[in-house]
Formats: sequence, structure tokens, C-alpha cells
Amino acid sequence: MAKPMPIIPIVTVDPCASSRMNGEQPSRYDMMTRQKALYPQANASVLKPQQHFTVSTTRFALLVTCLMLVATTGCQTFSTSMVGVSNAAGVANGLAAAAATGDPSACLNNGEIMPASQRPPAELTKMTLPTYRIEPPDTLLLEAIRVIPKQPYLLRPLDSVQIVASGTPIDQPIFNVYTIDADGSVNLGPAYGSVQLEGLSTEEARDEIARILRRTLVQSDVAVTLIQASGQQQIFGEHQVSPDGTISLGIYGRVQVAGMTVDEARYAIEEKMSEFFEAPEISVDIFGYNSKVFYVITEGPGDGVQRLPITGNETVLDAIATLGGIGSTSSKRIWISRPAPHGVGCDQVLPVDWNAITKGANTCTNYQMLPGDRLFIAQDRLVALDNFISKILNPFERSLGFTLLGSQTIQSIQQF
Repeated sequence: MAKPMPIIPIVTVDPCASSRMNGEQPSRYDMMTRQKALYPQANASVLKPQQHFTVSTTRFALLVTCLMLVATTGCQTFSTSMVGVSNAAGVANGLAAAAATGDPSACLNNGEIMPASQRPPAELTKMTLPTYRIEPPDTLLLEAIRVIPKQPYLLRPLDSVQIVASGTPIDQPIFNVYTIDADGSVNLGPAYGSVQLEGLSTEEARDEIARILRRTLVQSDVAVTLIQASGQQQIFGEHQVSPDGTISLGIYGRVQVAGMTVDEARYAIEEKMSEFFEAPEISVDIFGYNSKVFYVITEGPGDGVQRLPITGNETVLDAIATLGGIGSTSSKRIWISRPAPHGVGCDQVLPVDWNAITKGANTCTNYQMLPGDRLFIAQDRLVALDNFISKILNPFERSLGFTLLGSQTIQSIQQF
């Protein structure tokens, strides 16, 4: 007659009670301790021989799974309750928070409504970024509004001048914009010939043209106006900020713009150009925002990293949409790691509730992406476990495969 199984008393100990009293979420260690207290028979060390291999294998698999579940994400200064759309109570609490405050962006943190001043910027509560500071490798767009060379300006090849002369025949007028040729001359037409203007001021050029025209004309008044200096062509267009923080202005030199705002950069460029022009006016705008970025990191075999520029309006949903969605090997465990300035407090880790954002249109965790953010998409745990086991077993499989192949080859040779 088989002996009845002894009754093991179960002591109900709740190690999470102290955490709950303090308003904290129970840790994973507290939950494991509570399970051991509620189910002491699961810790029995006496095993039947036929169960030893099965239990050892199960424990190994559980150990590997637990190792994959533990993620160290650094110190965390903010955490938000993960309210999924399948959690009816959580959704009801979220709706109650919005109704109580009259704010559709109201969010819960540990069951309490968060003040708007403490919420990280999200889809409905976006913030404007600080004044943009130019850094390498941003691209600036420059346009010269007013650039008049300092007098006396000496004409040079490729300068454009307007020449107007009176008293010319109707069929051979001189009223046009001329470009000084590479040899420093201007061709006024077959009836008048060429005039050498390089190295002359506009007044000297006027007198020289009048002298040439007196050969064929009885009397003629001449006016010469500089339309565009050849050096101005180096100012227009796109200018990329070099690694040393400067931009090139061609023959006028380089200007330091790194760390400046757009207005400060415009003032620095105008100050540099004032060495060559009378009260220059330059338009400066940012053509390419290349220095302020955030990163999207997808965990997996060889973590994928994408570098995306910040325009000031991106959210978590926008960032994942840029990737084309969540991959088949990724999970829905997503968070933002937000770095803090060196020596100032602790980095923020903001968990993202993907189901609430997509299925329930909950905007609380659809955070606004800020410069330097790391959006981390964790790998699917089953895929991670499969990769871990494959990494361990593959070397043995290869070794056994070579051994089996060698033995079969030897047997084949012995048969002959």
C-alpha cells in the first residue's frame, strides 16, 4: 500500500508588500521570492533518476531564458505605466485621467495623474527645440543681397560692367552689359573695337572708352557701372561646415560658424565680407540639418543602427515608420534612452507601450524624439533564445559532421 504524500504547509508570504506600501512597483527579484514562498514543493531536491535529465534540461532552458530577460538599462529617472489596450482597467483609468483634467494628453504614472510640467514631450505635448546651433557637417545656403566693392575698385577679368554711350548710330548702339574677357579687354563691336579695362577703376574705364570712341564718333558721353564683381560668385550657393567649424568664401577666406545661431553666423560672414565690400548684406539659411540626429537601434544578430536627422517634429511612431515597421525578429519591448549632460543627474529611460500607441491611439508614450535619443527595439525573446542555442550547438554539429564524414570515407576506402 502506497504511502500518502505528506502535506506540506504553505506559508503565504508577500515580499512585495513593502514595495507596495512604499508606492513602488515590485521588482523581478520580489516576484521570484514570492513564487518560491507560495510553491515550496517546487524546490524539492529529491528527484527520481528518470526525471533528472528532463529537469536539468528544463532548468538550463529556464536559466537561458532568464538571462535573456534581464536587461540592464542604466539608472532611470522616469517611468510610465505600461497601459495596453487589452487592459480594460488601464484604459478606463487613462480615460478617467483625461476626463478629470480636461486634457486629452493626460497620462498616468504609478496610478497617479502626472502634472503636465513633469511629462516628457509626446505627440500631443510637443516642445519647440532650443535655438539651432550650427555644427559640422551642417550645410548653409548663402545669398548676397547687397555687395558693392569698396572704392576704388579695380576691374578684373570676368567682372560684369554696364557700358552706355550716347551719339552712336542707331544700328550700332553701345548699351549693354559686358563681361571683361580673360585678357582684360571688352569688345564693343566691329565698328569700335576692343578696350583694355583690367586694372582700371570705373572712372578710368569711362575715360578710356570715351577716348577710343572719339576715333569714330564726333562726340559721345560714356557711363560705366559695375554690375557684378567676379569674386561674388564665390559667395552664392551651398556651403558645408567643415570639420574645423568654418565655411569657405572662396577668395575672401574662411569664417568660423560652428556653435553659432543663424543670425550670429550671418553677422560673422558680413563682418568678414566688409573687408572687401561696402556695408554688405548676406542672407544665411540652413540648407541641410545634418548635425542634430537621433538613433534607432534594433537588437539582434549584429545590432542594426540607423542615424536619422532631427527636424523637431518626429515621434516614436515616425521613427519606426521610417524603418518600415517592426521587423519579424524584433519584439514590442521598446524604450528610449535619453542621455543627460555629463555630470548632470541620471540618463532617462522611457518605456514605450507599442500596443497602446498603435491599437489604442494612446499618445502618452509616443514620445517626441530629441537630439541624441536612442530608440531601442529589443529582440524577440524566442528568437534570441534560438540564436543563443544555435551559437552553442553549431560548433558541436560541425565537429560531429566532420567526424561522421571522415568515418564514412574510411569505411568506403576499406571496402575497396
